[in-house]
Amino acid sequence: MEIIDLHTHGIGGYDTRSTDVSHLLKIAELHGLRGTTQILLSIYPATIPVMRASMELVRQAMTLQSAAPHSARPDEHPAARIVGVHLEGPFLNPSRAGALNAMTMLKPDERTFRELVEGFEDMISVMTIAPELDNAPALIRSVSDRGIRVNMGHSAATFAEASAGFRAGAKGITHLFNAMSGIHHREPGLAGFGLLHDEVYVEVIGDPFHLHPEILRMIFSLKRPDRILLVSDSVKDTHASLKPDEVTDSGGKLLGGGLALAEAAEHLLQLGINEEVIAKTISENPERYLAT
Repeated sequence: MEIIDLHTHGIGGYDTRSTDVSHLLKIAELHGLRGTTQILLSIYPATIPVMRASMELVRQAMTLQSAAPHSARPDEHPAARIVGVHLEGPFLNPSRAGALNAMTMLKPDERTFRELVEGFEDMISVMTIAPELDNAPALIRSVSDRGIRVNMGHSAATFAEASAGFRAGAKGITHLFNAMSGIHHREPGLAGFGLLHDEVYVEVIGDPFHLHPEILRMIFSLKRPDRILLVSDSVKDTHASLKPDEVTDSGGKLLGGGLALAEAAEHLLQLGINEEVIAKTISENPERYLAT
């Protein structure tokens, strides 16, 4: 079974903010050791030249993986295959930056978008955009027309603004509930839209730290099961081990996921969530999403 992680920035001391291609190959190796077979490498918001340099490094890593012979023994896990990039920004809402650098976030702009992606369109699989920003629906439509899937996230969107983003072409939501407008009884927000809309895909970080166990149970009770995407959102400081570890800064802010994908799936299983549904969230569902 393919195990596909659509959202990882790094793991075990390595991340995509590197200038050394071997670091990206190490990320793939460490995820492979944890059972993941495919990964999208998530690029942090930064200046356009820095984001382009990060994508160029991913391209080099993908080329090296393609050229390397398959050498893993039957008792070994091969490195996860890097299948593209997820641009987590820069068109995000600074008020919902979360662990990302709010100073790097930009207003949606077609010219800036073209400058960012030119020459990399074939390897960009997903881009996260905050749908409530001025000109965001038009940009979402433009991004979607280029064959890039748009997630909504790092966003203060109302339910109506999320709905407008979906109508413009957005297909998913980045790490549901985290770094976004939550559910209020008079305003369902982006999180409410993600739960209630049958067609939209939602990423879910399945470690013990990002979402309360009852919120996880609620998601799996309410959300259409073939639209849930379990992701690690792992970062440089995520340990490459089976131990769940809260990854925070000195002030206690969560910086990223604490588990690789197989261990996150095991955590959900321990919460009593259906095993067959969990399996789909790490295999069939992300595979289908990448094919949309």
